[in-house]
Parts: sequence; C-alpha cells; structure tokens
Amino acid sequence: MPLSDHEQRLLDEMERNLYRGDGRFAANMSGKGKRPAYRSVVLGVLAIALGVAVLVTGVFLQVTIVGVIGFAIMFGGVMLTIAPGRGRSGPAGEAGGHRPPPRATTPGFMNRMNDRWDRRQHGDGL
Repeated sequence: MPLSDHEQRLLDEMERNLYRGDGRFAANMSGKGKRPAYRSVVLGVLAIALGVAVLVTGVFLQVTIVGVIGFAIMFGGVMLTIAPGRGRSGPAGEAGGHRPPPRATTPGFMNRMNDRWDRRQHGDGL
C-alpha cells in the first residue's frame, strides 16, 4: 500500500531530522558511505577455499579432527568475508566521525509532533 503525499512528506522530514540530529547513527543504519574491505574479502575467499580443501582431505583420510579444522577455517573465512567494511563516518562522509556543532534553531520535528499530539488529545484539532 503506497504512502499518501502527506505521509511521504512526513517520512522525508523525519529522515532529514535524523540525519541532522544523529548523522553517525543514520549513516550506519543506511549502509551508505561504506566501501568493501577488498583485502578482507580476498583473504576470506582464500580461507574458504583452503577450509574446503582441508575438510575434503579430512573426509578422504577419515580423520575427524582434520575435517573439524577445515570447517573452522571455512567458518573463519566466511566471517572475514562478511565483516563490515571500512566506512566514512557521518552523512556527508566526514572523516574521523566529527559532527558539526548543533545549531540553535526553532523547535525540532519531534517537538512539533508532540505538540500536535497534545492538541489532538485535548480536542484542539490540528
């Protein structure tokens, strides 16, 4: 079910305020600004291949401990491959995770929403 124009505007405004209020959290949640750690991916894939080889060798030789070691190497390779990449902190890719100081402006979106909610509860309407 698509959002109405009013709901879409509210959602966009909430997203802008989230980026303004807590840019680091918003960047982490959106996944934007991250680049894959190619070295980790390559090493992980090589570890997976080595783990498969050790596992198959353990099965062929019928030595359980070798198979378990092969599985552990494969698991480590997968974990290394899917590990989060290095990213840029902040919504605009600010290095070092520094956020600009908060601006003293008019009441924020959430304050306006709380005021509207209170008015609705007291029967004052919008």
